[in-house]
Amino acid sequence: MKAVVNYGSGSGSVELRDVSMPDKPGSREVVIRVQAAGVCGSDLHMYHDIQGFPVNRPVTLGHEFSGVISSVGSEVKGFRVGDRVVSETPAYLCETCLYCRTGQYNLCPNRRGFGVLENGAMAEYVKSRESIIHHIPDTVSFEMAALTEPACVAYNAVACHSSIRPGDHVVVFGPGPIGLMCVQIARLFSPGHLVVVGTKRDGSRLELARQFGADQIIVAEEEQVMESILAYGDGYGPDLILDAVGVSATLKQSIDCIRPNGQITKIGWGPAPVGFSLDPLIQKAVTLKGSFSHNYPMWEKVLLLMAQGKINPLPMARMYGINDWKTAFDDMVSLQQAKSIICPNISEMTNPE
Repeated sequence: MKAVVNYGSGSGSVELRDVSMPDKPGSREVVIRVQAAGVCGSDLHMYHDIQGFPVNRPVTLGHEFSGVISSVGSEVKGFRVGDRVVSETPAYLCETCLYCRTGQYNLCPNRRGFGVLENGAMAEYVKSRESIIHHIPDTVSFEMAALTEPACVAYNAVACHSSIRPGDHVVVFGPGPIGLMCVQIARLFSPGHLVVVGTKRDGSRLELARQFGADQIIVAEEEQVMESILAYGDGYGPDLILDAVGVSATLKQSIDCIRPNGQITKIGWGPAPVGFSLDPLIQKAVTLKGSFSHNYPMWEKVLLLMAQGKINPLPMARMYGINDWKTAFDDMVSLQQAKSIICPNISEMTNPE
């Protein structure tokens, strides 16, 4: 079968290859015929070999995916062949550590993710586990379902790890896919003022941020970011900043701008070192919180929100056949496209209208 493979270290070490089909599913596993696989920023980092995490190369990329079950293991009870499903990202969990036992398996120290340490879903087929797959609601397309994962990252950051209340002044740094979904999730809490900060290169993505509900757009090269943020309200700064960029510069801006007793939720990964003092966090009694991944209940809630039309990530996405994987990657790298979705079996997709 065809698969997009990161075959070695070094920038550009990704190609379309013929690889073996997944093994027969274990007793509680399923094999999924992939219909849609989102391209994540981490896939692009691996493409350019600038990721800050270990990779088990060669590895088939892709951890945001949906499809149709083609075979099931002998003990699978909740799913059957032909079901439309979307899968979470942990290909392997130890299931015995404190975090697995308490439902926080996204923090399992032995976790191995699809597309990084285990073969992923930018392929015609992928094997997953019954415990991490979800039925796709009838009104949700395969393409939208493939974006459940980034939507869940944003849901976890905003709804679970942030203190956000109606009327709050909220700022999102970075109009990438995660930042854009943070905008949509934050809108559900009725913020008083919602700001998105980006750069000139983010032009089309900043327009999406406005479409998704941002009240104000700040282009970093065209205005003073801190002054523009502090101009709203009482001048003390935002109640909540969501840093979906990750580089040290945006963290410093967040610390400078946040109001005393406010919160910064850091989602984006970035290179070390930070390179500046964190003392203002102490002086202003600011909460700095990291947010990583997601778990089963979040997926169910996000799929419901999609089915109800309360969130919709599709306006930021474009579909590509698997033979056009490089164009899909390059369009995101150039910021021409906010989100690319690779459809390995695009000719047979039958989605809801």
